[in-house]
Amino acid sequence: MLNFYKYHGAGNDFIMIDNRALDFNLKDKELIKLLCHRRFGVGADGIILVEEDKEHDFKMVFINNDGSMGSMCGNGGRCIVHFAYHILDIVKDPTNVHFRAIDGVHVAEIKGDEIRLKMRDIKEITTKNDLPFICQGTTPHNIQFVTDLANFPVVEAGRRIRNSDSNGVNVNFVEEIDGIYYVRTYERGVEDETWACGTGATSVAIACHALGKLRTNICNIKMPGGDLTVLFKKMPGDTYENIWLIGEAKCVFKGEWK
Repeated sequence: MLNFYKYHGAGNDFIMIDNRALDFNLKDKELIKLLCHRRFGVGADGIILVEEDKEHDFKMVFINNDGSMGSMCGNGGRCIVHFAYHILDIVKDPTNVHFRAIDGVHVAEIKGDEIRLKMRDIKEITTKNDLPFICQGTTPHNIQFVTDLANFPVVEAGRRIRNSDSNGVNVNFVEEIDGIYYVRTYERGVEDETWACGTGATSVAIACHALGKLRTNICNIKMPGGDLTVLFKKMPGDTYENIWLIGEAKCVFKGEWK
């Protein structure tokens, strides 16, 4: 019997599993695909495991819904912090959470359902696939500015750009309306549009500022699944530090899988 919790952060949804006993088989791709299947399973963009870490509150392991190991996920990171604190009760200080992920140690703050996650510093904004490119930690993102985002063919265009890159890349399509940045994202690993992407939201905010489209150090972003806020500090050159991804994380339900 597998116990799990279903979570979402701005519509980016995950299956949360307490794997401190290390009894979940990370290599069982067929089970992972089935659990994440939206018709025959629970349905999710990915599976996130909580494991023990001797030096920090916990360890985060993220698995894409195709069974591959995922890079750091911003909304998933916010959800796992909520899960570790509100459900598992393993967080020592909600104002100073530390956890380890594939790209190193992350810091977060908990204010009820609002989770503030500190993201990796960004030290350069370059061009790749003829589009602005940012690597948020270990997660690569292209940004494309479009008009009429609501009717834009995100899956078709995103898949073409993603597959033109030898390593695969996430693609964020952006439209600014009255100071709000509307974003739709095609994610590698999921191989489809997702309702939100935390590292994508962060990359969009930094790219907009670096390109002169955003004049302040706060970016309000609307994704199909909800709202996110990105705070940051511009340093000399192309470096951005103290980047915080802010938004609610929600536990939807608890379940059992035989």
